[in-house]
Amino acid sequence: MFGPPASAALLDLVGDPVLTLRADLSALRANPAAREWLGADAAEGWRLLRQAAGTRLESWLREACHAIDAGRAPPSAPPLKLADGQRATLHLLRDRPNWLLHAHLSAADPSEPPLAEWLALLPLPALLADAASGSLLRHNAAFAALYAGTPRHLNDLPDLLQALLGWHRGMPLPALTAQRPQDGPLITEAEFVDPQGQQRWLQARLRLWRHNGRALLLAVLEDHSTLHERDLAHQQLDALMDTAAVGLATFQPEAGWLKAHRKGSPFKTGAKQAVNSLQGINRDIVEPSSLPEFERLQRALKKGDAVEVRYAVRHPELGRRWLLTRVAPGLLAGGRRSTSVVTLDVTAQAQAENALLLRAESERAVLDSVLVGIVTVGPEGIEWMNRSARRMFGCELEDVLGQPMGVLAPEDDEHAFHAEPGSDVFECRLRGRDGREFWVIGNAVQTPREDGPGVTSWQTTYALLDIDRRRQAEAQSRLAQASLARIIEGAPLAITLHEAQSLRIVKLNHAAATLAGRPEAAMLGGTPAQLFGDEQGAQVVADMREALESQTVVQREYHVPAGGSTRIWDARLLHLAGVGGDDTPELLLLVASDVTEQRAAEQARLQAAISQRELLVREVHHRIKNNLQGVAGLLQQIAARRPEVAGVLKEAVGQVQAIAQVYGLQVGAAGPLVLKRVFDAIVGSVQRMQGRVLTTTAEGGALLNDWCLPEAEAIPIALSLNELLGNALKHSNEAQVRCQLICDTTGVTVEIANPGHLPQGFLLQNVRSGVSGLGLVRALLPRRSAILSLEQQGEDVVCRLELIPPSVVHNPATKPSSG
Repeated sequence: MFGPPASAALLDLVGDPVLTLRADLSALRANPAAREWLGADAAEGWRLLRQAAGTRLESWLREACHAIDAGRAPPSAPPLKLADGQRATLHLLRDRPNWLLHAHLSAADPSEPPLAEWLALLPLPALLADAASGSLLRHNAAFAALYAGTPRHLNDLPDLLQALLGWHRGMPLPALTAQRPQDGPLITEAEFVDPQGQQRWLQARLRLWRHNGRALLLAVLEDHSTLHERDLAHQQLDALMDTAAVGLATFQPEAGWLKAHRKGSPFKTGAKQAVNSLQGINRDIVEPSSLPEFERLQRALKKGDAVEVRYAVRHPELGRRWLLTRVAPGLLAGGRRSTSVVTLDVTAQAQAENALLLRAESERAVLDSVLVGIVTVGPEGIEWMNRSARRMFGCELEDVLGQPMGVLAPEDDEHAFHAEPGSDVFECRLRGRDGREFWVIGNAVQTPREDGPGVTSWQTTYALLDIDRRRQAEAQSRLAQASLARIIEGAPLAITLHEAQSLRIVKLNHAAATLAGRPEAAMLGGTPAQLFGDEQGAQVVADMREALESQTVVQREYHVPAGGSTRIWDARLLHLAGVGGDDTPELLLLVASDVTEQRAAEQARLQAAISQRELLVREVHHRIKNNLQGVAGLLQQIAARRPEVAGVLKEAVGQVQAIAQVYGLQVGAAGPLVLKRVFDAIVGSVQRMQGRVLTTTAEGGALLNDWCLPEAEAIPIALSLNELLGNALKHSNEAQVRCQLICDTTGVTVEIANPGHLPQGFLLQNVRSGVSGLGLVRALLPRRSAILSLEQQGEDVVCRLELIPPSVVHNPATKPSSG
């Protein structure tokens, strides 16, 4: 409904913004200059401008419309001051049935503050919004980085960001509106997650600026995340100093010691600390042997060098202690030098060394309890055996003490016990003293040993693990694998194994070769395309790559031509990663089964269910229609007996008949109803009920059968047409009523004209929702895809109902029109 193409093209050539307005002054069309002024959605931009301008603009629009329709000169438009400092001068022209609004934009006053420049220079997120309407007037790039998208209203921002800006349920917070000029800004804080997923602790400083009856919301946001992290780091550092035996201090050359550690000295006796800070560790308590290292520490502190020094001190109460001091120089944010000094009491390390010596004595007790057989052999023969080795060989240590390791092995010169021990792992067969034969896996480690001053010998330690049960398990596993291979070969499922990188076939069974139509030997090393055909090859490769990445079973169906028919194969793909150990290459398993007959049976059952459902739905619609017509008949009988309510019942009968018409049309229809059929049925119903003839026309050609009503919208729109036609007949004073159905590529328009006059100052938006008339129509019509207008054109009142998708949809039985 954009008017003649020629006039629309001329408006697009105008350099100033020009809007085509409907009768209710909402934006119908915008030229390029207007879209640049108001945004890509010019209709929404015009609505926000009217809302922000307030009553001055609305009053002028109404007065200008009345003056132009009366043939008088319209009053001058109030100047509009825009957010970027520009001014707009408006002119209204009549272009029936619409209006043309021309806007002349003038440059900003150079004497006014350059708000856009200030916002661009401000590094903190900042915005300017209309406090009454919530429209976003200006904001800088730092604020735009806090959210995704391009909101034009405070309500479009995330809820947490609205709360930060003092905006709640479409209005400013009471604490913000109660601000006085002498009060400071309102400060809010919250933890906010930005579009990049980073958590920020934001603080907003808010203020309402009132000028000439208009209230603007000014907001500046600060990121306090670093301050919170610093405070948290201080808390963690304090907790660390409270719980660890660590001394910490900060030294600056120009200021000396700034902050001593929380612990003071790492030495304490009860609640009394022997030294208050690092400064307390002086030369007097340092051991003479450690004085050079202590002097090196003092020089590093003075020069600000990094150093790590270990030295001993003689504490008057605790005795001799060892300290380790680390000096780490650094630079503060202002460029000042600072040095962190950490001192540790490492006396415990010496105590730990002594403890290790004590543990060495208990190692044999530990080794005696492990499940691995351990035998120690020295130059003189076997020296020690743990309990597992004694049990393994069926003897006691006394039986083999001092004998060579070969006494525990069969007579074989190549046996590991007879050869020189090496570092490799060996596997051999042994026979115990009790006659039991078994397999072991083990290794031998040679270590030097001091037998006296200047005397070094070698000690060999054997670690042996009984693997006889593992050998038996491996034999059983080989038998099981052979059985599984026979089962796979005889299974009716097509099974293949593919190399993970190239997807080449490395193994397949007879069913898979039958699927490919080639011998098994010819398919080894083949590609997925050779298995399922060239048409499916690319899709099969993509599905295999997905299975390799997902690590889960991927199910797909492939349609493979077979002779004159097509077979359906249900395939499962699974990534076999690390099944055979780290040295085993990664494989992909494919298992496919022929489900052609199963899918055909399922499709047949589905079609039968759909047919039964459609039959039941048609029967239900037919019964509903008959019942509604019965209800309408009862209401008509009541109206005949009760004349005082005949008018109300007649209106209800018309509504019931409209609903019955829709259900009647749905009896023989499959899918959405053709709008032209619904229109004709409602017109016929209204003519029968009112006893009058309506003049109807239809424009659109083939498009008349292209536009349909969805099932959810059929009854509301049918009732709306019934009410609009009945309303036109009611107020026409027995004069002729004209009704026109217009279909084009963008939607459907129903135009109803009847002689009469609208009340003075009538506005459609002021009509309240109700159960009849325009109130019922406004309650039934969808908000975004149906536009209702009512205007005075000469001696006629013209009602226009515009329907666009999704209130109307294209007929699935016809090809949608292009354009």
